[in-house]
Amino acid sequence: SLANSAAILRHPQTGRDWVRPGIMLYGGSPFADESAEALGLRPAMTLMSEIIAVQTVAAGERVGYGGLFEAGRETRVGVVACGYADGYPRHAPTGTPVLVGGRRTRTLGRVSMDMLMVDLTDLREAGVGTPVTLWGEGLPADEVAASAGTISYELFCALARRVPVTVD
Repeated sequence: SLANSAAILRHPQTGRDWVRPGIMLYGGSPFADESAEALGLRPAMTLMSEIIAVQTVAAGERVGYGGLFEAGRETRVGVVACGYADGYPRHAPTGTPVLVGGRRTRTLGRVSMDMLMVDLTDLREAGVGTPVTLWGEGLPADEVAASAGTISYELFCALARRVPVTVD
């Protein structure tokens, strides 16, 4: 083939009779300087989970392996059933965006094998069972990937077999 996603979008004349769309099929942008939304691309994959526990930690207490996150104030912490064994990037730092009940918040501490922590301090209505969007509809995978220091292709390709797949 002569044209990948970037060429299809910026130089369509290079495609000739055979093109090779890749990242754009997932709804990701092949460009660092232009969002998928700006290109008219929609997410084809949404990674979702839910809150499985809620804890409150006091100012000065630490969360996660190695205590990487230290609470600066009393903090409500949601435990999400998703971790690096599911394909979520282990190297995603505190502050990586997530949606809890459709509202934006952030991860806290180090991602562990089967779970990650999110900040529920300003989301008082969130509790056990509240849905969590880790990327996809409402939260671009490109944004999550950038926060984690990687590319959305890595997110799309890293999902483990144990992650249930539903097709709408």
